[in-house]
Amino acid sequence: MSSKASHDIGWIGLGRMGEAMAARLVKAGHRLSVWNRTASKADPLAKIGAEVVTDKTAMAHCATVFTMVSTTDDLKDVLFGSDGVLAADARPKRVVDMSSISDTGSAEIRKALTAAGVGYLSAPVSGNAKVAKAGKLLVVASGPKADYDAVQPLLAALGRAAMYVGEGELARIWKIAHNTMFGVIIQSLCEITLLAEKAGIPRHIFLESINQSVLGSMYTKYKTPALVNLDFTTTFTPKLLLKDMELGLAAGRDRGVVMPTASVTRDSILSLSHQYPGDIDFSVLLLELARAAGMTLKPENVAVSDGLH
Repeated sequence: MSSKASHDIGWIGLGRMGEAMAARLVKAGHRLSVWNRTASKADPLAKIGAEVVTDKTAMAHCATVFTMVSTTDDLKDVLFGSDGVLAADARPKRVVDMSSISDTGSAEIRKALTAAGVGYLSAPVSGNAKVAKAGKLLVVASGPKADYDAVQPLLAALGRAAMYVGEGELARIWKIAHNTMFGVIIQSLCEITLLAEKAGIPRHIFLESINQSVLGSMYTKYKTPALVNLDFTTTFTPKLLLKDMELGLAAGRDRGVVMPTASVTRDSILSLSHQYPGDIDFSVLLLELARAAGMTLKPENVAVSDGLH
C-alpha cells in the first residue's frame, strides 16, 4: 500500500459497482490509484495491478478522481472531510462523481469544488454490477464540456457508450428519470407475466417471447432469470427503488409534469418496501403481485439468458 497516489487517475469507492468499474479501467490499460473505507475491498484490484492508497488526501495528486459512493453525505465526506481529498493543499484537476445522488446535493458539491478551483462532472450510469462487469454500462455526464472531453476516453472504457447531456446537474435529472422508468417497467413486466402464467403460458416462454419482440430490452433480458427462477439476489433493493421513484415524482411536481403511471407504481413499490425491507432485489415484486392475484409461484428451474454474455 502507498500513502501517496502516483497515478493520474484516482478511484474512491469500491462497492459492488465501484469495484467492477475500476477493474474495467485497469484491464483497459489505465494506471489507477484506489482508496476504499474498507481496505480489504481493494484486494481484487491490487491483484490486477491497481495501486492501493491508505490516505484520501493522497488522491489530490491525481489529475482525475472518480468517486462511486452511497450517499450525498458520503461524497461530501470523502471530498471535504477532515481527511478528504481537498484537506491538503494539493488539488486534483477534476472530480468525476458516478454515484446516484440528488441534483440538489450534487449542485452543493459542484459549488464547493468550483470555489476550490476543481472541475466537476456528474456522471451517473445505467446498469448494475453485472452490467458493469460485462462492459455494457451507459455513462451519462453533465458539467463543464472541457472536463467531459478530457475524460471521455475513460468514460467510454467503462461501458458501451458515454453521453454528454449538458451543463450543471442535468445528468442527475437523467438518472432520476431513468430509475423512475425502471420502476414502471418492472411493475408492468411483472403484471403481464402473471397474466400470461395464470392463463397457462410458462414464465420462461412468455418472457423469452417478450425479449424477442419489439418490447424487449437489455433490462427485460437481464431481469428474466430472476423472474423465471425466483432468484432475487440483490442488484437494487425495494427501498432504493422507492427513493428513486419519489425523487422522480418530486422532479415532476417541481416542473409541472403529470406522472400518473409513475405515481401508481410508487405506491406499489412503497408496499413492497414494507414487505421486503432488507437486502433483496426489487424484482421480488413478482411474488407480491402474484399473492395479490391468488397465485403461488414456484421456480421453473430453467436456464435462461440474461442477455449480457
